[in-house]
Amino acid sequence: MNIADIRRKAFAMPLTNPAFPPGPYKFVNREYLIVTYRTDPDALRAILPEPLCFDVPVVKYEFIRMPDSSGFGDYTESGQVIPVQFEGKPGAYVHSMYLNAEAPIAGGRELWGFPKKLASPALSVDKNTYLGTLDYGPVRVVTATMGYKYQALDHAKVRESLLAANYLLKIIPHVDGSPRICELVRYYLEDVTVKGAWTGPAAIELAQHALAPVAQLPVLEVLSGTHILADLTLGMGSVVYDYLAAQ
Repeated sequence: MNIADIRRKAFAMPLTNPAFPPGPYKFVNREYLIVTYRTDPDALRAILPEPLCFDVPVVKYEFIRMPDSSGFGDYTESGQVIPVQFEGKPGAYVHSMYLNAEAPIAGGRELWGFPKKLASPALSVDKNTYLGTLDYGPVRVVTATMGYKYQALDHAKVRESLLAANYLLKIIPHVDGSPRICELVRYYLEDVTVKGAWTGPAAIELAQHALAPVAQLPVLEVLSGTHILADLTLGMGSVVYDYLAAQ
């Protein structure tokens, strides 16, 4: 394979058999369970990267079921998202994500810089309860529950919330182990169609785990539970801050 062919084909690894195809990445019937809770502000400051900041110490713990995802197939993910401010504008910082499939882990990390790790999240309905769980190996790390479709939410307001900016910290090391890329990345969800949205009573429990440290942002008070069903496209990212260039 000549140099020109390598440059043309080199969008992902492995070169001759990439772990995921090129985008766009569209999601049909993407389903969310989001439990929003108040946490310790000092714990939040310890993990939130500048120049992002927060107004109130709030975390959104999310379970997302994706049964029909172009390029990535059928999978589930779970993790913590933090409402933030960047240059005076609101957005959300993706702090942790745990997935059960290789392709979206590889694609998410390589393209955008999503903080994805392999684990076993699940999202299901048990009678009148919406249930989200996260297992890391044999250990149950997260259990979240919500009353199933208790009260409908305004679709326009939910869609507006999904269209807000999202931020990631993308890190790629050099071959000697030093950082080669260290960037704050911004991305948006696009072509969003909200097919259903509900709220209801919610609860969440986080367990201590050395390699899935979700409990580092402890639950002090549950604020809300949200259930969303939507179609959307995951937009590509842009670099808004280069940590290495700022040295």
